[in-house]
Amino acid sequence: MGSDDPSADLKAEELVEVVREIRERVRAQYPTGSAGNVALPDLSGILHARDAAEAKVAAIGTVNPRPSGAVNALVQSVKRLIARLLDWHVREQVEFNRATVDAIGALLEALNENNRALKRLAEAGARVGASLSRLEGVDEKLETAIEEARELKDVRKHWAEWRQEWERKLSVNEIQFLRSVADLQGAFQHRASLMESNFRELTKSQHADFATALERESLEVQKRLWADLEKVRAEYERLIHSELRLVRQRAALAPREEALAAPPAEAPAPGIDFLWFAERFRGTEKHVREKQRFYVPFFQGRAMVLDLGCGRGEFLELMREAGVPARGVDLSDECVALCRSKGLEAGKADVFDYLGGHGGSGCDGIFCAQVVEHLQPERIPEMIRLAAASLTRGGLLAIETPNPECVAALTAHFYLDPTHRRPVPSALIKFYMEEHGLGQIEIHLLSPAIETIPSLAALPDDFREAFFGGLDYAILGRKL
Repeated sequence: MGSDDPSADLKAEELVEVVREIRERVRAQYPTGSAGNVALPDLSGILHARDAAEAKVAAIGTVNPRPSGAVNALVQSVKRLIARLLDWHVREQVEFNRATVDAIGALLEALNENNRALKRLAEAGARVGASLSRLEGVDEKLETAIEEARELKDVRKHWAEWRQEWERKLSVNEIQFLRSVADLQGAFQHRASLMESNFRELTKSQHADFATALERESLEVQKRLWADLEKVRAEYERLIHSELRLVRQRAALAPREEALAAPPAEAPAPGIDFLWFAERFRGTEKHVREKQRFYVPFFQGRAMVLDLGCGRGEFLELMREAGVPARGVDLSDECVALCRSKGLEAGKADVFDYLGGHGGSGCDGIFCAQVVEHLQPERIPEMIRLAAASLTRGGLLAIETPNPECVAALTAHFYLDPTHRRPVPSALIKFYMEEHGLGQIEIHLLSPAIETIPSLAALPDDFREAFFGGLDYAILGRKL
């Protein structure tokens, strides 16, 4: 096996380690050298002498070996015989030799034990020396601590004296501070009371001035309002009396039968663009359509609805959106053409001729918005009669017209249209409907005046509702 074999190297390392461990154990068993500053005695000579003596003791009684042969065997037998014969003579010497060797071994062991004890004492002395050195440091720290304690004692003595003085000064300062705070608090409360009193007086005077000014302005507003109402009432009464006078004059000039058979000729309409007029004063098509959306739930599900005076066709568009069949009639060629351009069913016809010719027969809904105020007063019941006759049982008639009970409608809106005849009160149309077989009559106020005249919000609610309610009203009746 060569020197490069790893197993050989491993065994050599193990053997070296075993030898080193044996040496360490022997050194621990038989210490040599010195223990601290004390040199230990060398016992190796005594150890070797003991080993030699033990070897000699072990050889007592043995026969020296000789070469083999018959003579040698005889000689050896004689030697053994003599040794046995002399055994009683040398037995005491042998025991003495063995006892001496044991004594030397015991002495050697005692000396080894002494060396070990000296070594342990030396190690203990080293530890004691280290402890003493640490104790010297502790002594120095202890002296420093004692010195600091003395200083702290002096500080404590001075602190007790200083603390009494400090507590006295603190008490004095606290009393002075509390007095100052009490003075400041009293001054603050006094000033706050004065400020509150002044504020209350100022607020009271301002409230009194405001109440006086409000009362004065309210009285002036009421005076102006009542003056305006008196003017409106006088103008309204003048118009009513003028209309009544004309009616009485016409009734006196012609018999009633002839008036019904041949109604007075209508005055020629002013030569104006009525589509532009409606856009300017009534509102855009979108605005009117949103206002008339109020009627959609009432006509929902109807089989056929007729729009008398359909105009630009806003209501017909709503019916188309709701899926309700509807057609309209109007005297204006432009309005009829506009409706047809939107895909709506509309025709040019006079309301009375259309209804009298049974053009509206079979309808279960008739809508008439902003038309009756254009008719002669005596023809309104005739139109309602023809409309009621055209409706099927359960059919609905809806009429919308300006509200004469609203002062704003008369003064700011009604007379803008030169073709308006006279306002028609809701009670009168209700009477006409009841006369011609319509029931379940409902009246709804539309277009609150406050939306177009925000200043009406300053009026009391009950007064505003009574004189400035809806600019228009809708009256709905059903055929019984």
